[in-house]
Amino acid sequence: MSLNELATIFVLAIGLSMDAFAVSVCKGLAMKKMTWKSAVIVGLWFGGFQALMPVIGYTLGIQFADKIVAVDHWIAFVLLALIGGNMIREALSGEEEKANADLDVRTMFLMAVATSIDALAVGITFAFLNQNVPVSVSVIGLTTFVMSAAGVKIGNLFGTKYKKKAELLGGSILILLGLKILLEHLGVLKL
Repeated sequence: MSLNELATIFVLAIGLSMDAFAVSVCKGLAMKKMTWKSAVIVGLWFGGFQALMPVIGYTLGIQFADKIVAVDHWIAFVLLALIGGNMIREALSGEEEKANADLDVRTMFLMAVATSIDALAVGITFAFLNQNVPVSVSVIGLTTFVMSAAGVKIGNLFGTKYKKKAELLGGSILILLGLKILLEHLGVLKL
């Protein structure tokens, strides 16, 4: 994997982790006293699911990747643009999520799945792009772990001040990555 490919995966990981980061900020906000144990628990849930979902998406995508190779770049672009657009829409909607400090299995499972659905779609694009899946999911999972644990601490310190900005940034990153994939495949952009 080249340095350029690794940098692209890292930027993708940052974009994917923004939903989990935003929820982690809310978790930290709801905690009267934040502990690093709580931050690690949140990071493990979110990082674990952000790593698992692309594997599932890749497994599903590889089943039909060879049948749609002529339009794979368009699929990657559309999926990433839709995910990014949805993140931006949620950030701009003005709806506030209720802060909840619960770290029980049911709550964390539901939140981890909800914040990693976009990673499932990204995993599907991996099948079309011949991506190094083990490295990619490791970077995505580790990045999300760090961002989520940091989000708990930031939320506990600052509240929801940066939540919307994080979602806007994450959505913008995903849209730009989709555009990069499309332009590279069309030969317009060479990196």
